[in-house]
Amino acid sequence: MRESVNLLGLLVAGLLVAAALLPTNLAAQSLPEVITSVEPKMVKIYGAGGLARLEAYQSGFLISGEGHILTVWSYVLDSDVITTVLSDGRRLDAQLVGMDPKLEIAVLKIDATELPHFVLDEAASLTSGDRVLAFSNLYGVAAGDEPSSVLHGSVSALAPLSARRGVAAAAYRGPVYVLDAMTNNPGAGGGALTDRSGRIAGILGKEMKSSLSSTWINYAIPTSELTESVLDLMAGRARPVVRDEGAPKPKEPHTLAALGVSLVPDFLDKTPPFVEAVKLGSPAAKAGVRPDDLVLFINGTLVSSCKLLTEEVSYIDRLDMVVLTLQRGDELLEVTLTSE
Repeated sequence: MRESVNLLGLLVAGLLVAAALLPTNLAAQSLPEVITSVEPKMVKIYGAGGLARLEAYQSGFLISGEGHILTVWSYVLDSDVITTVLSDGRRLDAQLVGMDPKLEIAVLKIDATELPHFVLDEAASLTSGDRVLAFSNLYGVAAGDEPSSVLHGSVSALAPLSARRGVAAAAYRGPVYVLDAMTNNPGAGGGALTDRSGRIAGILGKEMKSSLSSTWINYAIPTSELTESVLDLMAGRARPVVRDEGAPKPKEPHTLAALGVSLVPDFLDKTPPFVEAVKLGSPAAKAGVRPDDLVLFINGTLVSSCKLLTEEVSYIDRLDMVVLTLQRGDELLEVTLTSE
């Protein structure tokens, strides 16, 4: 009897010690309560895709009460209409505010106010062994007011990302949280990684394989790596450059023809600058530009149409390098062209 009492006492003491070690806000909230508090901040995103194994959906989350949404940049956003579904089932069209091709993130904006959202300045910083929650619309299982899927796991490591999709290396090479939860699923990219108290800690990455092991990697980019860029995008500091009509041009500028790039026919005012053909042996061919590539940036300037790309090239001296940021399928690539 005395042994049973002693054993019970040890168990109670152990539970009290464990409770004391928990963060105050986590001890005050049960796990279901934490999940319930996060779900209204999650967003389901629908756009381009649906063919050739390209899913037409991904995840995102609210980062302002005025409707700013953070997500990953992918082909899904390359659409005339981007549809978002909030946790209460509301369907709202979103506008692309801006993107960062190096971080492979994008900020969208919907017309709504007083929305529950994550506060980036209050983000959690994680270390190996920390327990986490991963929220996303993996496999597109939720289409209306159904809650996002939630995976429980922990941080296995904080390490530089060395990953690829097909033959293309990931544009982002900075630190990521490597997770033991199976977050590498269709539609999960852009989801939210939180600590066990519901504070945002990172954004779930796109489907990638480790360059070292060729196995699928479950990872999230820490919020600390994103915040500066996200604030710039929200402030509109990544919009296309609007030049004055009288702005000086070099005497011998680059031309797309001289670089060996032919774009698709420009029938519309905002025809996206897709590459239709690349001249054999040209600077573009040597740099690895291919037909069907979409030009996103030229020398750091966002170009959203054939007209803007053609105009921007005319401001670059032919002695200077031309750096193109391309979208190829769901990959982002950066290539450098030099004149012959």
